[in-house]
Amino acid sequence: MQPEPSQSQPPASRGRRAYNFAKRVARDVLIVCLLGLLAMMYFEESLIFFPINEADDDWQPRGMAIENVQFQAADGTRLHGWYVPHEHPRAAVLFCHGNAGNVTHRADILRELHDRTGVSVLIFDYRGFGKSEGKPNERGVLADARAARTWLAQREKIPENRVVLMGESIGGAVAVDLAVDGTRALILENTFSSLPDVAAYHYPWLPARWLMRTRLDSVSKIASYHGPLMQSHAERDRIVPIRLGQRLFDAANEPKRFTVIPSRDHNDSHSEAYYDSLAAFLDSYP
Repeated sequence: MQPEPSQSQPPASRGRRAYNFAKRVARDVLIVCLLGLLAMMYFEESLIFFPINEADDDWQPRGMAIENVQFQAADGTRLHGWYVPHEHPRAAVLFCHGNAGNVTHRADILRELHDRTGVSVLIFDYRGFGKSEGKPNERGVLADARAARTWLAQREKIPENRVVLMGESIGGAVAVDLAVDGTRALILENTFSSLPDVAAYHYPWLPARWLMRTRLDSVSKIASYHGPLMQSHAERDRIVPIRLGQRLFDAANEPKRFTVIPSRDHNDSHSEAYYDSLAAFLDSYP
């Protein structure tokens, strides 16, 4: 009687099948990852800027003498901003806001800057934000800020390098870019060394520093600024970790000061004492 043939496969055959299966899985995962990277690169600007247009926002906040102003960037893009004059201004401040919303979401900031800090202030919307035309990108928003500074200097009848530059988050990078041209003082809030550094923090598995076209590389620019710097950062910032703000501050020249805002996150509002400290800072550098 002949024995029946074995139904089991030889070990070598099973090993080859397992290897081929693992290779196919690895290939499929690699394809998915590459497609994801390509999609993120293609939609990069949409993942950075989150503009809100003029619908459903309060464009007439009470308690402030706001002037709606319009001006053009160098490429002809029409821009919109809010200007709040002060009868006896301590300074003329250009405020560069963050990467989301529009000027209406900063009405409280304007009120504090005007009433407590005692400054004239212009806040403007980058292209694609609020009532400003166009679509935001790195080159565009930097050009928009230059146009805003020119408008404010002309309105206040001062040289452009006497405009105080103030920026929050991504607006801090915009302000640093302007400050290289010269400014009376630079005020930064919850900002970063470079945008790829922020992306690397949120997506450590991506080669963001190599792939991102949008750089906003403040840490390489700020060494060219030789004026007073007041920088603050929220202690519990979960969007821009405080170490990225510290990295930027370390690269800056004197005179400079760094303030940690305790128990605050990225989008938390400032206290009245903070705006009083801005007034004292500006008085130190007339």
